[in-house]
Parts: sequence; C-alpha cells; structure tokens
Amino acid sequence: MDLIQHLSVGFETVLQPSNILFCFIGCFLGTAIGVLPGIGPMGTIAILLPVTFGFPPEASLIMLAGIYYGAQYGGSTTAILINLPGEASSAVTAIDGHQMALKGRAGVALSVAALGSFVAGTVATLVIALFAVPLTSMALSFGPPDYFALMVVGLVASIALAHGSILKGLTMIVFGLLLGCVGTDIYTGSLRFTMGTLNLADGIPIVGFGAGLYAISEILRGLEHETDRVPDHAKITTLLPTRKDVGEATGPVLRGTMLGSILGVLPGGGAMLSSFASYTIEKKLSRQPETFGHGALPGVAGPESANNAGAQTSFIPMLTLGIPSNPIMALMIGALILQGIAPGPNLVTEQPKLFWGVIASMWVGNLMLVVLNLPLVGLWVRLLRVKNHFLFPTILGFSAIGVYSIGNNPFDLFVMAFFGAFGYLLNKLNCEPAPLLLGFVLGPMLEEYMRRSMILSGGDWMVFLERPISASLLVLSFIVLVIVLMPGVRRRRAEVFVEED
Repeated sequence: MDLIQHLSVGFETVLQPSNILFCFIGCFLGTAIGVLPGIGPMGTIAILLPVTFGFPPEASLIMLAGIYYGAQYGGSTTAILINLPGEASSAVTAIDGHQMALKGRAGVALSVAALGSFVAGTVATLVIALFAVPLTSMALSFGPPDYFALMVVGLVASIALAHGSILKGLTMIVFGLLLGCVGTDIYTGSLRFTMGTLNLADGIPIVGFGAGLYAISEILRGLEHETDRVPDHAKITTLLPTRKDVGEATGPVLRGTMLGSILGVLPGGGAMLSSFASYTIEKKLSRQPETFGHGALPGVAGPESANNAGAQTSFIPMLTLGIPSNPIMALMIGALILQGIAPGPNLVTEQPKLFWGVIASMWVGNLMLVVLNLPLVGLWVRLLRVKNHFLFPTILGFSAIGVYSIGNNPFDLFVMAFFGAFGYLLNKLNCEPAPLLLGFVLGPMLEEYMRRSMILSGGDWMVFLERPISASLLVLSFIVLVIVLMPGVRRRRAEVFVEED
C-alpha cells in the first residue's frame, strides 16, 4: 500500500505539463546524442548542468535522467543501420545488429532492440521502486565509519569493473581524491591547495570540471581526426518481428534485464558493462554460438535489454545512499548540489516529489522512447549528416555560456579549458577519466565521514574495524582489490572489453 501511495506522488509530479515536457526534452536529446558518435550522455549532462540551475529540481533531474537512458536507445539505431555505435554500450549491438541489417532485417533488429529496451526499462524501474525505501531505511542506520567504508568499496569496485589498467585506475582515483581536497577545510576554515587564489576557496567548480573533462576533451579528440559520418544506411522493409523472432528474443531480453538490473547497482557497472556481459552470456548459452557475429538475434536483444536496465538501476545507490555508481551519477549528484539539495538517505523524506517523480518519469520516458525511436528512424540517421565543424563550435559555445552563467566568474572558464586539455592528455595516455570524476565527487564526502569517525572515536583508527558493517565492507574492498590484481583475472578483464577497442 505504501508503494502505491509513493508511486501516486511520483506520477502526480511527472504528469504535470512542465515535467512531461522536460521528460520529453531529455528523451529527445538522449536519443539524438546517442545517435551522434563521440558526444555521449556524459558530455551532454556536463554541458546542461548549469542550465538546470534555473529549473525546479524535479524538472532538472527528470530531464537529465531522460538523457542518460535515452542515449542507450539512440545508440542502437546507428549501430544497427550503419555499424556506427553512438554509445560505447551499443558497440556489442553493432556486431550482430548490422549483420542483420545487411541481410535485410534492419527493421526487425530495431524493433527487438527498442521493445527489449522498453521491457528492461519498465522492469528496472519497478526494481528501483521496490528496493528504494528498504535501502534508504537501512542506510539511515549507518554511522560515519560505515559510510566511509561503503565509499571505499565504491571506489575499489569502480576500478575492478571498469576496463583499462588497474594501476592507471588507482592513480586516477587518488588524483581525484586529491582534487576533491582543494578548498576550505570544513572543520578549521583554513584554505588548502588553493594556490593563493580565492577563486578556489569553495573548491574546484564541478560544472567547469565536468564540462572540460568530458565535453571539451571530446571536441579535441574529434578535431584530431576529422571524418565524415556515412549517411547511407540499410533499407528498412518492415518493423514487425515474426512470432519466431519474438520467441527467440524473449529469453535474452529477460536474462539481459535481470543481469543489467544487478550490474547497474554495482559501482563501475551501469550500461556498458551490462551489455558486454549479456553478449558473453548469450553466446555461451546459445545452441548455435557460431551464428553470433553473423546476425544472431539474441546478440541484439540481450545486450540492448541489459544496457537499458543497467542505466536505470544505477540510480538506486545515487537516490538512496547519495553515492554515485558511475560518473554520470556523479554529475547527477552535482545537479542536486547545485539545487541546494543534499544527496543521501534523507532525500526520500525531505524531497518525496523529487525522489518518486524521477522514478515515475522513467516509465513515462521509456514509453516516449519507443515512440521516438521506431517511427523516426529516418530522422535520426539524417542527423549524422551534421558536419563536425558545425557541431563542435555549438557544443563549445553552450559549454562556455553554461559554465559562466553559474557564478558569473571568468575563472570557471579557465577551469573548463584546463580540464579539457587535461582530459585530452588522459585519453592520449589511455587513462580513463571516470575514476578521476568519481574520486573528485566522493573525495569530500569520504574525508568528512573519516574525520567525523575519528572525532567520535577520539582518534582511534580501530573504530573502522570494531563496527561489523564497516569492517565487513573494508574486508570486501581488500578482497576485491586482491582478486582483480591476480594475473588471470586481469587477462579476463581485457578479453571482456576487447570488442570495445
């Protein structure tokens, strides 16, 4: 009964005309940037963060959420039609989806991808609604040492589940934590690492940091090798799958939904890991594994369901615990902070309209996305005709205007430019920026809970091992780190993500 009451609050919020409009804008933008390779939801959300400052918090989060899970839909369109994944999570879909298109089954592949994503999104949203309140109640019993240990688990797991070098991932985490220390000490009021400028007294501005690290660095990467996107695409004869297609896709859709719902909650999980894992599982379970890579329908249905479910359940730790499970959720926390809202377990009681409105908007948004993706396929493919020399200046202009508008401070533009160049350098060194952003966002919270724990214990470090929850979480972090450093596991991680490269 409580769940029904909560959801009624959510639907009452999202069905307001202004919030429906923001949901549609988010889904539309998400689909568009999912189609366009190289931009991605990360850069788009970073650009739009300052814009959301002037909107109500419910509308802001509903729109940003729509961009995130909408990009998972859009990325599959060009992956299937022209073998050009708009999103990293759609790279797996391109393997069999494009082969289906070459065989004249592009419409079937698109329909299965869209309907599988819709089913997965609907189920994942139900999972969020069912587990949000119990997790929040559990989180309220956590003490400062438990929160500290939980964040350590998140940081370690984000390295373990992400692709790339473990050493580089650890380096990025540590560097992100150090960047998070810049600013005024919350207990003593002294300035730390500000290099003598008061512009850094409140810390490095997250909007300039995020826009530079993702949006500007992506522009620099695009300028490095300008290529025209191919506008020609496979012809679509029919969008209706046969009864055999539905039967063949049902199992992968259900398995992908369950897998994505679980992996999305894990730190470092989300859409991309879910899609790669789903493809691997479907290939191993198939009676005809040799068909994978040559137009196997399960190779489209499973990953597309998994990435959408993973995208949506990644909201669970952000909404209930105030802890981001991936970099995009870290920017979502930044959006809440800009609105003056403290993320954490009190969000459900202090901001019920926001909390349940975002959850309910996912049902509405998934329905919108089915309508947007299938009938408007031609529009999305024509979007690829936009030249980079028109696209990149537009992105740069929006980023600069948005970053400056938050504090009307030119220094924020220098921050954006600096981290844009820094993000480009990280890419050249094959260092993932995702752990850096997670460390940057979690750093101040990690420090606050650690210092609070030490004050309550009188400086006794054993406080982290005396409490069962914090001790268990710290032991789990150590075990995960040891396992992921084992040579066999490191080789396996490289194999899982080999298709992405």
